[in-house]
Amino acid sequence: MSEGTAVDQAPAPLPAAPRRGLTRRTWTLVVSLLLVLALGLLGGFARVPYVALGPGPTYDTLGQVNGGDVVSIEGQGTFPTGGRLTMTTVSLMDDVSLFGALGLWVSGRHALAPREEFFRPGESQEDVRNQNVKAFEDSQSSAEVAALRYLDHPVKVVAAEITENSAADQVLEPNDRLLAVNGRPVATAEDVRPALEGTKPGDRVELTFEHEGERKTAAVTLGTAEGRDTGFLGVLPLDRADVPFDIKISLSDVGGPSAGLLFALAIVDKLTPGELNGGQSVAGTGEINEKGEVGRIGGIAFKMVAAREGGATVFLVPAGNCAEARQQAPEGLRLVRVETLDDAVSSLESLNRGGDAPAC
Repeated sequence: MSEGTAVDQAPAPLPAAPRRGLTRRTWTLVVSLLLVLALGLLGGFARVPYVALGPGPTYDTLGQVNGGDVVSIEGQGTFPTGGRLTMTTVSLMDDVSLFGALGLWVSGRHALAPREEFFRPGESQEDVRNQNVKAFEDSQSSAEVAALRYLDHPVKVVAAEITENSAADQVLEPNDRLLAVNGRPVATAEDVRPALEGTKPGDRVELTFEHEGERKTAAVTLGTAEGRDTGFLGVLPLDRADVPFDIKISLSDVGGPSAGLLFALAIVDKLTPGELNGGQSVAGTGEINEKGEVGRIGGIAFKMVAAREGGATVFLVPAGNCAEARQQAPEGLRLVRVETLDDAVSSLESLNRGGDAPAC
């Protein structure tokens, strides 16, 4: 190429067009956010097959609720009381979300338990609530009988439940008083079954009973019942107090049988001079039967926590719960072992005098 010859120069390259769409980094952020959102929705709305148990409300059986006495006695003079006799409860939360369950468990105040331990297949919360209400009502009746028996008041035997189309259904109505069965006097509910020993289905026996204050006698034909060789009467007898005054326990939204011991103690305290608890704050729990025997209960750890937080310094523990209670008792709570209502009264009276009491 000779000097001075003109040549064409290549044009300068154009700038690259911007890439369209999201970058890999942006996609990663979007996916991460979606995963977090999905997990949040799952944790907040997904239900777990567990219930949460924890300390429940407490009630002073010597005190008042909604302006009325928890335990009231009408038609009989009572004595002043002091301090507290506190019944304790366990809270049960169903329909718990995944995050809710984790939060309750981490709190250290609650425990998770499989739902099937508290709800049978096909059983609703309302079904369980009705069962607990029935158990609570039965515990009140048992507490009343146990307390009045302890105080040497008489009891009577009533027909609490009657089997449909049974021998008893022919003549008895609920709450009729049983006086004699098959010619044998009935003083307690335990007298009914022995009175039928030696009978067989088809035998005729006499019932003596009291209906609305009127004494009656009727003959019935005994039926059959699965697993029983003797004749079947078809009545559930229960002991009830036979006193000229009324005891009323007013407490709603509480279920289960474990308040029986504290109800019985409140009745004894109100019908005897002096302060059974020495004016101190005493709490406890325990199912009780008509004989005054105290049975083990569930949720003792949560009940002790609720008692201590409420200011109690003494806690009455059913003997069957002592091993568990010893391991989980809050600091500052004295555990007193009880097997009967008599035990509980004696222990409180001893502590009131500055003495000792059986410990767990």
